[in-house]
Amino acid sequence: MDGNGRWAKERGLPRLLGHRAGTENTRRVLRACGEFGIEIVTLYGFSTENWQRPKGEVEGLFGIFEDAIDREVPELHRNGVRLRHLGRTDKLPDRLVKKIEDAMKLTKDNDRLILNLAFNYGGRAEIVDATRRIIAEGIDPAAIDEELFSRYLYTAGLPDLDLFIRTGGEMRLSNFLLWQTAYAEYYTTPTYWPDFDKAELEKALLAYSQRKLKLGELIGE
Repeated sequence: MDGNGRWAKERGLPRLLGHRAGTENTRRVLRACGEFGIEIVTLYGFSTENWQRPKGEVEGLFGIFEDAIDREVPELHRNGVRLRHLGRTDKLPDRLVKKIEDAMKLTKDNDRLILNLAFNYGGRAEIVDATRRIIAEGIDPAAIDEELFSRYLYTAGLPDLDLFIRTGGEMRLSNFLLWQTAYAEYYTTPTYWPDFDKAELEKALLAYSQRKLKLGELIGE
């Protein structure tokens, strides 16, 4: 969900107002996902690299996320959305961790849409954490294959990504779901996240529908 800061700058607003606008837009995008029949959505809200930003901005992001949980979770729950957190919690404020845990507990039995919130998340960190857990459990190295390794990722039990959307015009992964995007289709748009609406999502889905998914095979050749 890239471009919040630039969206705000172009309007002469503080960066945090851009992040708040991006958070508010999330509601509209999730509603559109439901209308299009999408069953699993993952939003990248805060990366392990974002700790390098100014302290005031980081703390402001935490506050915005807390407000979003308080404001949005009751409606998400009523609409059958299950929340999952992807990432580490050790450096997050205790109050925020408690809100995340409560939201997941409240929505754990919902099955209309799964919403993964990648917060304090890094693809490399996820792979390191999975490796540490495998070692800690004494798994025989000969027993380790891709299926087993996947069960130790934050996304255990979920399928790999079909479509990766990046707003704001950037052309890089930024350490997002490195394992799970191995065969994902990529779509990038110059539209900033606060302006990414239902019509923009439909463009992404249309582009995805027109691509041939080979998965290493030869199709029509």
